[in-house]
Amino acid sequence: MQKYCKCGRTMNLRLRTVIYQSKVDIENVPIYSCEVCGHSEVVPHVKPELTGLIGRLGSKPEKQQFFFHEVSEVAFLLLKVTEKERMNDSMEKIVEERINELLDILLLAQSLGDEPWADEIRKRLSQITQSAIST
Repeated sequence: MQKYCKCGRTMNLRLRTVIYQSKVDIENVPIYSCEVCGHSEVVPHVKPELTGLIGRLGSKPEKQQFFFHEVSEVAFLLLKVTEKERMNDSMEKIVEERINELLDILLLAQSLGDEPWADEIRKRLSQITQSAIST
């Protein structure tokens, strides 16, 4: 996941805090950032989840904090990759473990007949597969 800036330099991928309406801190948002010119932009794979979250907050949100990795599987996986105890693991291994974890949770949700929970897990699995397809 590499991108070039308008200035021609390579942009670095980072997890940053996005502040909405000067009241809401959204932690761990994947952002491309250029260290040369300072330009930054949200990673395209996570824009739908970020705009959905902001949309649910409305135009006059209360002061609060969100952890974006709880909404976005891409952000969750990027956060996992940065953990010290995972530094020797490949991205493929981390993704495979997460998919297996989500599939186990999906089976549990289905066995309990909790369709909203199962739908949420399917959505998370879809985020991973959509990101994999487009990279």
